[in-house]
Amino acid sequence: MVKLKSIKSLWGMDGPLESQFERIANAGYDGIESPLPTDLAIIGGIPVEEKQFRNLLDQYKLGYIAMVFTGGDNHAESFREQVERAAELDPIMINSHSARDNMTFVEQAEFFESALPIEQKVRIPVGHETHRGRAMFTPWTTGALLREFPELKLTADFSHWICVCESLLEDQIDHLELAFKRTIHIHARVGYAQGPQVPHPGAQEYSLELSSHEHWWKQIARAHVLAGTHLTFTPEFGPPPYMPRMPFTNEPVADLWQVCLWMKERFGQIVN
Repeated sequence: MVKLKSIKSLWGMDGPLESQFERIANAGYDGIESPLPTDLAIIGGIPVEEKQFRNLLDQYKLGYIAMVFTGGDNHAESFREQVERAAELDPIMINSHSARDNMTFVEQAEFFESALPIEQKVRIPVGHETHRGRAMFTPWTTGALLREFPELKLTADFSHWICVCESLLEDQIDHLELAFKRTIHIHARVGYAQGPQVPHPGAQEYSLELSSHEHWWKQIARAHVLAGTHLTFTPEFGPPPYMPRMPFTNEPVADLWQVCLWMKERFGQIVN
C-alpha cells in the first residue's frame, strides 16, 4: 500500500486565509500547495504575511508544498532566488514551473544544469511540473531531459500533455514510463484532448479520460511502493477559465471545492 499525503491547492479558494486553512484541515487534507506567501498577493489577490502563513500551517498541522515560477531574463537565477526563499519555510517539497517551451534544448539543458546543484544545496525535493508553456510541456521534450539528467524529478500533471498532444498519449508509452519512475508529486487533474480540465471527473462522458489518468497514477504509486517512499498528490482542479462556464451566465458548471474533494477521495481508493 502506498503511503499517501493529500494536498489542497489554494488556487480558486477565497475568503480569509485562516478560513481556507481551517476548511482544508477539516476536510482531511494533509497539507496545502501554493505560491510563496509573499507572492500570494500577486497571484491570488490575498495579502499574506509570512509569519501568519507559518502560524497557520502550525495551527492546523498542515504540510506545505511551495510553488515557484521561473521567469525574467535569467530563469536559472529566478529559480535559485525562489527556491532559497521557499527552503526557509521548510516545505515537504517544491513544485517548479521551470524554464520555457520556446527555449532550445541546449538552453533548457543549461537551465537544469544550474537548477540541480541548487536542489542539492537546499536538500528539499523539487518536482519540475509537466506544464504547458514550460520546458516539460510535451512527453518527448520531458523524456529527452530526463535521459539527459538522471537526477531530475517531476511533478506529473498529465492533463497538460493530453491537451498539447490532443490525444490520450497512446503513442507516448516510452516517455510515460520514464516519467512514472521520476515523479515525486502528482497533480490529479483530468484533462481531455481539447482542454486541461474536464467539467467533472466523475461524469460518465469522461470515463475514458478518467480511467487513462488513473492507470498512469497507479503506475507512479507502484513505483513509490517499491521504493518505500511517500507519494503526495493535489487534486488540482481550478476555477474559471480552467473550469468550463455556462454560456451567457458565466457560471461555473460545477462546484470547485466538491470536484477537488471527489478527486481526493477517488484517488485514495484507486491507487491502493
